[in-house]
Amino acid sequence: MVYTPRSSRRRTLLVGTVAVLGLLTACGNGPDAQARPSATVSGTAAPAQDGTAGEAATSSAPARTAASSAPGATGSAGGGATTSTGTAAAGSRCHTAELRASVGRNDPGAGQENFPVVLTNTSARTCTVRGYPGAAFVTASGSRIGADPLREPDSPATVTLRPGQSAWAGLTFSNPQVSGAKSATPAALLVTPPDERDPLKAAWTGGPVPVSGNASSVRLTVLDPGTGP
Repeated sequence: MVYTPRSSRRRTLLVGTVAVLGLLTACGNGPDAQARPSATVSGTAAPAQDGTAGEAATSSAPARTAASSAPGATGSAGGGATTSTGTAAAGSRCHTAELRASVGRNDPGAGQENFPVVLTNTSARTCTVRGYPGAAFVTASGSRIGADPLREPDSPATVTLRPGQSAWAGLTFSNPQVSGAKSATPAALLVTPPDERDPLKAAWTGGPVPVSGNASSVRLTVLDPGTGP
């Protein structure tokens, strides 16, 4: 093995460095070389698109809202009320002052009288009702008639009401003339929305109702979307 003196190695390195620099200078000063000013890009670069990495991109598409992007969402405010088996969000419940109560047309069958008890959202906001309303027949002076309706076993669902939309519960009893129960004719039906204390008054035009004796029970179903079956 032959060792090269340190001074000779230094001279060799110096000559090589000068030669490399000369070549770089010649390439940079060629006729096709152009000055390229540096660029400053503000903002945040978007992910690469179409296989080109590092390109900044902007989008002119409008932001999607939860109402328009959620599965099953409808864009029409006049559409039917919707149901959900989940618990209503805190603060979204319909309050008595936001609702109107009414009694729909009787749909009798097999000695049974069947009336829809309807709650309509009269407020300017969307709210929810869930479960059973309270109900009581009263005279013109406000005295109660008969016992409170019994609840038909069922699984309640949260009904979402946009302004102007309704939910209904079925009020069912045996025709007193068929069952032989003692009857009375109320002037109104007091309807208390679920989880509320203050009732609403709905005019009653459905004739006599059973108040005591055989087959005098009045039954009530959970709230469903709409104004009746």
